[in-house]
Amino acid sequence: MQPITDWLQKLGLGQYAQRFVENDINLAILPDLTDQDLKDIGVASFGHRRQLLRAITELKDGETGTPKPATEYTASVTPHDTAERRQVTVMFSDLVGSTALSARMDPEDLREVISAYQKCVVETVGRFGGFVAKYIGDGVMVYFGYPEAYEDEAEQAVRAGLELVASVKSLRTRVPLQARVSIATGLAVVGDLIASEVHEQGVVGDIPNLAARLQGIAEPNMVVIAEDTRELLGNLFELEDLGARDIRGIAKSVRAWATLRPSTVEGRFEALRAGSLTALVGREEELELLHRRWAKAKTGEGQVVSLSGEAGIGKSRLTAALLEAIVPEPHTRLRNFCSPHHIHSALYPIVRQMERAAGFMHDDTSQGRLEKLNALLAQTSTSDHDAALFAEMLSLPNDGRYPALELTPQQRRQRTLDALVSQVTAFTRQKPVLMIFEDAQWTDPTTLELFSRVVSDVEGFVAYYVVYAPDDTVTAISIFNDYAGAEESNRRALAWIEQSLTPLPADNSMDSMIEGSSFWGLLTRVEIGHIRIGSSCG
Repeated sequence: MQPITDWLQKLGLGQYAQRFVENDINLAILPDLTDQDLKDIGVASFGHRRQLLRAITELKDGETGTPKPATEYTASVTPHDTAERRQVTVMFSDLVGSTALSARMDPEDLREVISAYQKCVVETVGRFGGFVAKYIGDGVMVYFGYPEAYEDEAEQAVRAGLELVASVKSLRTRVPLQARVSIATGLAVVGDLIASEVHEQGVVGDIPNLAARLQGIAEPNMVVIAEDTRELLGNLFELEDLGARDIRGIAKSVRAWATLRPSTVEGRFEALRAGSLTALVGREEELELLHRRWAKAKTGEGQVVSLSGEAGIGKSRLTAALLEAIVPEPHTRLRNFCSPHHIHSALYPIVRQMERAAGFMHDDTSQGRLEKLNALLAQTSTSDHDAALFAEMLSLPNDGRYPALELTPQQRRQRTLDALVSQVTAFTRQKPVLMIFEDAQWTDPTTLELFSRVVSDVEGFVAYYVVYAPDDTVTAISIFNDYAGAEESNRRALAWIEQSLTPLPADNSMDSMIEGSSFWGLLTRVEIGHIRIGSSCG
């Protein structure tokens, strides 16, 4: 199994070697692996799975399954030209002050520093689906959207850039390090760059040059983006407009922005569609069904609604239409957004929802955040003990206003879940509650346990709205209502959750509405097959 270990280490993913060995995976069967296979053996990181699948596709034919070296491409063997025109996002990361470092450091020490920096770049961008294209001195050029295309490549590039700047800054090396990152997006010709003696995959066009030239206006620890990248981000990030700049090597002035941090906007759908939404077309029946089920839920009658369909068919637009329609109605909305980058962060969507509800700002002091948290918890008369647990969950220091907690990790976990369940219960005593989990395929185990406990334990008027797309094969929107004494409904709701949070087979021909269920009469399911709908429903 040494070859597979060497291959993984070369990719910077040596931490998975033991999992490959334990599952008897060798180089010969690598081409047969799928994304689900990688998940099953324990590769939980979305970015790492992309990196592995990309590397697998690049393996050349042969008994050993190892890539052919570039020297095998000679004038007598003309490889197939696979270049194509497509959109790509290019990132350029540069180590600040490397020239000064080379003047005062021993070459071996400098090599150690640069190696640590480059390893940090590879590991960081890999988590966001980046492809390291080449090293240029101490700079690194990274592609997003190539070799594998995906719709949010610009967003992932910017998130990778912010994470990279923070990671380089925290590296423990002989000298403190800083990086500057620049990003540009646009059309380019990508694929094989073939010459008589070399064979290289790359990007041809203005975009790599623009990304590299933007370095000139970036300050240390800054992520600078070009205009085309900015247009794809909506309100996902807080940005500073740097204005139009004249950049050496670029004929026209270039408008640029500095990326400060992710925004606090409530959801991705709203962030990417900052303006007013166009009319919802062709989904009147489904929307009316959601309204009828929500009306029943408010009266205490248990409900489950499942809406399934392929990516981009209009699920988020339909959700937005429902949420907009019930704004005038008295209710408490607890909206939670899961993230593929935080599937191992316990209660991540709950933490973010509470931060938004409390009105936390990035420049708030710890004292200011504690005051805002107290104001939020006062609405439900939360006990000091539970408030201490919430402060700890939000990584806030206890300044003496809360009792000290002497708990084991397991006790702290269970009592935090108890406190969160009590919080939802308190809300239901005031008005109906709509508790929403979006992108629940990326829910961490602790949040999923909390969700199950709320469904089974909360007595009162509460609705649960779950949006998820496991492996892009099915998406479900579920509304539960749990009311006093409905133990059987609770049990069946939990059974439905366990069943529905696994992928269902897609039916390309289905475009129907099904009311009722063999195991729960209050289940309503709407399944939308791979059909075409107007762009206004996107």
